[in-house]
Amino acid sequence: MTEPDPTDIALELAELRGSVEAGFARLDGRFDLLAQRHDQTDRRLAEHDNRLDQAEQRRWPLPSVAALVALAALALSAWQIIQ
Repeated sequence: MTEPDPTDIALELAELRGSVEAGFARLDGRFDLLAQRHDQTDRRLAEHDNRLDQAEQRRWPLPSVAALVALAALALSAWQIIQ
């Protein structure tokens, strides 16, 4: 076997370096896209959490509704007895 030419080795290493740099650039772009999507997801999650908190504040608590219905039933029963 013959010894490889140092010039050929240098050219192959330069090609390999270029391929690696291009691959890293692609990966870097993908990581930037993932980070952007992560930030968007975090914002949407925070918006949904705020909307859920607002919806929970506007609803009537179930025990209060039950107490009002019971009072209405008691008042209706008392009115029917009096009549």
